[in-house]
Amino acid sequence: MARALELGRRGLYSADPNPYVGCVLWRDGTVGEGWHAKAGGPHAEAAALAVAGDAARGATAYVTLEPCSHFGRTPPCSRALIAAGVSRVVYAIDDPNPQVAGRGAAELRAAGIMVESGLMSAEAETLHAGYLKRRRTGRPFVRVKLAASLDGRTALASGESRWITSKPARNDVQYYRARSSAVLTGIGTVLADDPAMNVRIEESNRQPLRVVLDSALRTPPQSRIINRQGSVLIVGAADDAARREALERKGVEVLIAPAKQGHPDLAAVLDLLGSRGANELWVEAGAVLAGAFVRQQLFDELVVYIAPTLLGPDARALLSLPALPELAARPRLRFSECVAVGDDLRITAVADLAEAS
Repeated sequence: MARALELGRRGLYSADPNPYVGCVLWRDGTVGEGWHAKAGGPHAEAAALAVAGDAARGATAYVTLEPCSHFGRTPPCSRALIAAGVSRVVYAIDDPNPQVAGRGAAELRAAGIMVESGLMSAEAETLHAGYLKRRRTGRPFVRVKLAASLDGRTALASGESRWITSKPARNDVQYYRARSSAVLTGIGTVLADDPAMNVRIEESNRQPLRVVLDSALRTPPQSRIINRQGSVLIVGAADDAARREALERKGVEVLIAPAKQGHPDLAAVLDLLGSRGANELWVEAGAVLAGAFVRQQLFDELVVYIAPTLLGPDARALLSLPALPELAARPRLRFSECVAVGDDLRITAVADLAEAS
């Protein structure tokens, strides 16, 4: 199963919006292995069966997710496993997709195949976190990216911020973008920095949807985020026919979302992206918008790059958050990872639900 999880990770930058599934066929040794490489392509089980051929008969299939039992862009994996004559299927976690949701396992058992589940389920939950959250809640898994000095500052008071973190850290961000279904920023960042927000690594041949939260549709049609390869969605809070038309002429999709205090309602935006099949959302925004995701508890992870430098008390803060009435009211987080990236640290923090309750 550990090998199947390793194989599944090979689809990180290409399988979206499908899950990152890996499969190993074992019979006195590995007789076939595969992973889901691309949406619309063979699923992991089919890829492994193609390698194994007749050697799959009597083998055990180790799969990171319950085999599918429905016709989509590809035939059901449950039927492929049955036809190949495997004797046992071990999968890590159930598939919450209502078209599967236990039906895959039931179909295998009905065919006389021994089925077990739960092996390395925690690791599989981590690998499939985005897909599972969308299927369970209708919203994507939200990562908020932050970069700061050691004293928690993101830019000088003048706004100068290029570059606080090192080139390896900035390259590391590209991999998070590449695995994401969508990358989101705010109009403030677009106007201040004119970022492209695209993926620029060889390992990925797809561009995530780029989303700009732009209450008054002020995104310049000549901005880099619009004039780079890939789809762009502008989400406003109030319509402006002339500005909308100028953006749509550039091939940009413009939607007006429910407003909250004059801005697109973040919960509604997440619902929208989830309804479009977005599994993972990468947020790269300024202190106000990033702070709103934290304040409204609409994030799953904070991914913070810390540079070994100091900017001083007059520099800009990491997040825009309201003043706390008392220390006990502070948000509770838990560090889940801390790794060195070049000269910097990448710290991942998640909401501590146990503390919050």
